[in-house]
Amino acid sequence: MTTLHLVEYAPPQPFRLPHAVGQALVASGIIDATPDPYLPGHWRLRAGSKVGAVALTVPGEGTVSLRITPKVPIARLFFLLGYALSPLGAPHDEGVDVAEETEVLPAFAHAFERQLARALAQGLVQGYRTTEESALVVRGRVREADQIRRRFGAALPLEIVYDEYTTDIAENRILRAAAERLLRLPGVAAPVRRRLAHHRARLSDASPLVRGHALPAWRPTRLNARYHGALRLAEALLRGASAEHDAGPLRIDGFLFDMNKVFEDFVCTALREALIPHGGRAELQAKGIHLDQDNAIRMRPDFVWYAEAAGARPRAVVDAKYKAEKRDGYPDADLYQMLAYCTALGLSDGHLVYAKGNEPHAAHRVRNAGITIHQHALDLDQPPAGLLAEVRGLAERMADRTV
Repeated sequence: MTTLHLVEYAPPQPFRLPHAVGQALVASGIIDATPDPYLPGHWRLRAGSKVGAVALTVPGEGTVSLRITPKVPIARLFFLLGYALSPLGAPHDEGVDVAEETEVLPAFAHAFERQLARALAQGLVQGYRTTEESALVVRGRVREADQIRRRFGAALPLEIVYDEYTTDIAENRILRAAAERLLRLPGVAAPVRRRLAHHRARLSDASPLVRGHALPAWRPTRLNARYHGALRLAEALLRGASAEHDAGPLRIDGFLFDMNKVFEDFVCTALREALIPHGGRAELQAKGIHLDQDNAIRMRPDFVWYAEAAGARPRAVVDAKYKAEKRDGYPDADLYQMLAYCTALGLSDGHLVYAKGNEPHAAHRVRNAGITIHQHALDLDQPPAGLLAEVRGLAERMADRTV
């Protein structure tokens, strides 16, 4: 197996690779891959915002393991991810130690196994599941409309529906699927793999998820409270952050976190919590906003803070930018985008929030518009308490500007 190690947003690195492997990396769309013009047989590889681990099975060349490490410490990545998933009861505050890990996959597998062990320590949660089936005896109630439509008046079999108290519920199905996903990936430490296999066996009565279908819905309750941490990590693994598909003959299996999305989710969630004392309501990925009078050009700011009443006018708009990379020929695209948001929402102030190290804090007053665009920077290298304090300070400044 060929293993490639890259760092998020690092300069391109040359690797000696077969042409088929280089083409497979291009087809995956996970990283930037181009033939090296100066070194025959080499490819220049550059990782973007996606971090994690992926196994690519290339016909005729075997499996290529791609490991992409984030620039921020692993523990900080898990804090950002955990806070965005649940600010009041997330995995980041439940004692999962990943500080000694240097790669995303081993850290995630270790964290998930710890959460899963804690969730299953008192046995599997059971619940009622609604089942519809054909049977020769009545159980529950008869679905009369289906009986007439499917059986044309025949007495048997019966179309019935009933509620069954079982372990085959959405929560256990999601945990089983996440454990199976991690067991398929190379790079998971042997002790963690053994424990995951044990947990997977305990969840064997839960039905496997259908590949490509949406995850089953579950609702946080007092009865499944001990599952919450494991379920949130499992959903982060199985949802859009995951990579698992066939691209023609190319097979891709793994999971990736998009640091742009992780940072955006954290900023929006933390701002929403910080603005609670100031009243109003926050909307993440705000909908129903258009630039033009005919509502033809839709806009979706990351975060809009409204007054309390329904239908009230906006008080502030925020866009989170993990990497403030200036593109050639269009260096201030973020400012133009925020200007459009402020114009459409009728606001005199807009806020751009960056990860520190790319853009300094600044305020730009737009000519002939009466609009000021603020650029803020969050230092991701500091401890979580300091990072949340910075967000609260930003919320205070936003609230003061709207008074």
